[in-house]
Amino acid sequence: MKKFGIIGVAGYIAPRHLKAIKETGNQLMCGLDPYDGVGIIDSYFPEADFFMEFERFDRHVDKLRRNGQGLDFVSICSPNYLHDSHIRFGLRNNADVICEKPLVLNPWNIEALETIEKESGRRVYNILQLRLHPSIMRLKQQVEEALKLNPNKIFEVDLTYITSRGKWYFVSWKGDIAKSGGVATNIGIHFFDMLFWIFGGVKKSVVNLLNSQSASGVLELQNARVRWFLSVDFETLPKEVKNENKRTYRLIYIDGKAVEFSDGFTDLHTESYRNILEGNGFGLREARDSIELVHQIRNAEIIGLKGDYHPFCQKVFG
Repeated sequence: MKKFGIIGVAGYIAPRHLKAIKETGNQLMCGLDPYDGVGIIDSYFPEADFFMEFERFDRHVDKLRRNGQGLDFVSICSPNYLHDSHIRFGLRNNADVICEKPLVLNPWNIEALETIEKESGRRVYNILQLRLHPSIMRLKQQVEEALKLNPNKIFEVDLTYITSRGKWYFVSWKGDIAKSGGVATNIGIHFFDMLFWIFGGVKKSVVNLLNSQSASGVLELQNARVRWFLSVDFETLPKEVKNENKRTYRLIYIDGKAVEFSDGFTDLHTESYRNILEGNGFGLREARDSIELVHQIRNAEIIGLKGDYHPFCQKVFG
């Protein structure tokens, strides 16, 4: 049984981590969050200590370590801009770290964490759950089989992901690009990782659209050309989706054929934890490419509706 601490236990994604810790047969020792609405802990680990101040949490974790009861893992569900600092905290306390995506906001943060990993002898793991999604795993296998027959094949891919958000989103840290990294980072990072995992690394990136609500561009990968569109704007949803009172739209077309992967997400955190506990998790190296891309997107020249672009861009530009 491994001993866990969790930072950001009141966050949206934290229940999946609590469930994963429980279902893998491990123990949550303590949690931290500046917000005290954490009754969800009672459903999993009612005996866990809880702190609202980082300083007290830090002291508690240090005492556990000095008493020979140190944490084996620290799970991080805090806002994106705090991930780097909280990962360092876990490593300094002789614990391995499991962090939500995006692992960090900037590529140079990864380089620094690699150094601290070596100094501490501990590991950093990123939750990249789409790599464990059955539909995505089948797709990767199909692409690999096609590339055996034609190694130079370039797949034509359209990626659309809209998860509409209310006004609260732009008041919260998620609406602050300095804290969240913006739309491409906050909601797009795991899709970019998935694309790299299947089709290879980036050869060229063009950004057609980038604002607080939407982002879109064209990627040339080793074996694919990808038109992508990401948005939290309800108005960009297709009419038929709005008519069904749905607020999320997720679709990938590959060579004109739709790839369905709307379901099967809920248990992927538990599967991720199982892989990590078996020594097979995704680390800093796997996270690097997508972090580099979203950093480039944030700092790219926005070219508008020039050349080829994702058709949903017209919903924004009119």
